[in-house]
Amino acid sequence: MKQRDSLKRKRIDTLDYRFHILLLALPLALFMGLFMLFAPESGVNWMALLLVCLVYLLGYSLSYYLHQGRISRLWHHLEQVVGINDATYELVHLSSHYQDEHAFLDALLNKAVSVINGAEMGSIIRVDPDTHQLEFESCVGIDISRLKTIHFTLEQSFEYRLTKGKCDRVVVIDDMRNINAGSTLSEEEQEILLTAAKEPIRSTLSSPIHIDGKLYAMLNLDSSQMGAFSDYDRNLVSILTHEAANAISLYQKSRRITQLAQFDPLTGLHNRRHFEEQVPNWQHNDSLGSFLVLIDMDNLKKINDQLGHTQGDQALKHLSQVMQKYWGKKQLLARFGGDEFVALCQGPEYRLQEQLQCMLEELADGPIKVGFSYGIVPYAGHWEQAFTLADAAMYRHKDNRKRVANL
Repeated sequence: MKQRDSLKRKRIDTLDYRFHILLLALPLALFMGLFMLFAPESGVNWMALLLVCLVYLLGYSLSYYLHQGRISRLWHHLEQVVGINDATYELVHLSSHYQDEHAFLDALLNKAVSVINGAEMGSIIRVDPDTHQLEFESCVGIDISRLKTIHFTLEQSFEYRLTKGKCDRVVVIDDMRNINAGSTLSEEEQEILLTAAKEPIRSTLSSPIHIDGKLYAMLNLDSSQMGAFSDYDRNLVSILTHEAANAISLYQKSRRITQLAQFDPLTGLHNRRHFEEQVPNWQHNDSLGSFLVLIDMDNLKKINDQLGHTQGDQALKHLSQVMQKYWGKKQLLARFGGDEFVALCQGPEYRLQEQLQCMLEELADGPIKVGFSYGIVPYAGHWEQAFTLADAAMYRHKDNRKRVANL
């Protein structure tokens, strides 16, 4: 729950009425005293005194009005900065809820469009660090399928041209048609950039996002109005992209930590601990049935001894890639340890048997000959019992293959 601010907006830098009376009464009393002291013998010129008092009152009211207007603008700026910080903090705090980096960037862009007043739509353009190719990653209010048909490089972007290749600051484009006319993009591509939105884009704020000193992406906020963004908006977006870079960096690091904690770094499959955590969440399908498959590579030690551990690692990766090819994300796959793999699959069993035979044939034809033994048993929710049965079945299959090989 957010803590309520004990300061009230109307009380920020506002004087009590008694101070106003004091600031008005003392000068007026001084004016009257001076007039009385230096008045000519003919008497006090009351009209002149009244005029001086009125001028003072007018000047005081005007200065107070301007001061309060400045305070109001500063408060509004503070609210927006706090809103930006809250938005990025929320993104980082909830980073584990996003399925992948694309979903995270979608959420970030939506936040950016919502906190910058002039922004009606926007996009995030990813930069390939090696080739400088640009690709539209996320869009709000713009047809991303049309934008993805444009193939262009960083050097063709107005961010690059207006910063003379440095891409180190926020740039404001008041008339997009004029700036695009100076680009090397085709007329068709320029037209797509302007009309992919429901309303033609007339002005844009573009800000580079740097992570670990490298250009990661560009955040574009767009409007259908010409001159929609000011220097004030430029400053806000500069703060936003700085916070966004921190949020993306923290998200990437948290995902890497999650990856290390849940996945085997060599094969990319689930590790044993995470697999066992996911087993209770397995969705059983009554019509297809569920089956536990235990796979043990036959010749890993031989490969390591004869070809080296690097080739042994390649053999393990090849086996895991073949498993993913046939079973993919529909099944729960894991490297259980060493040369042992486990899979929780939906049936029917005959189809799994066919897929396992196809895997054996594909692995036998590879540059590194890989074989495996397997055990497959029905899974009805009793993990330890099913694992024991699958392990026994796998060893029976291994013994049978050895007998056939020795014949």
